Amino acid sequence: MAQGSSTFSVFGSDVVITGDISASVDLHIDGKVDGDIKCASLVQGESSVINGAVTAESARMSGRVKGSITAKELVILKSAKIEGDVHYDALTIEHGAQVDGRFSPNSQRQAGASLSKPSGSSDPQLQIAN
Repeated sequence: MAQGSSTFSVFGSDVVITGDISASVDLHIDGKVDGDIKCASLVQGESSVINGAVTAESARMSGRVKGSITAKELVILKSAKIEGDVHYDALTIEHGAQVDGRFSPNSQRQAGASLSKPSGSSDPQLQIAN
């Protein structure tokens, strides 16, 4: 949940959004989004389609994504089909998930920008789930 709030928004399977979404709350998306998504936390339903970049503190992906994903905590479920690069601090991938792109820890992206590891950052974690 977003800091100090228990608010979230749900986009049902019959909802189609064309344009970018920016939210300070948690989102649950079952419909289709043609645009970038920026939010506190994202839960993507199995039937959901996202054509755009996703940026979130935490994300749980189980539908189709055509675009990059950047999250501190990322879970890719077995029903997910992702076409794009994935940037993470902690990553869990269920057996059967499909990802066509590069995996890169967020610390590598930051190091590439500043050529040094930020102080206080921890090493990225990768977890493979059965």
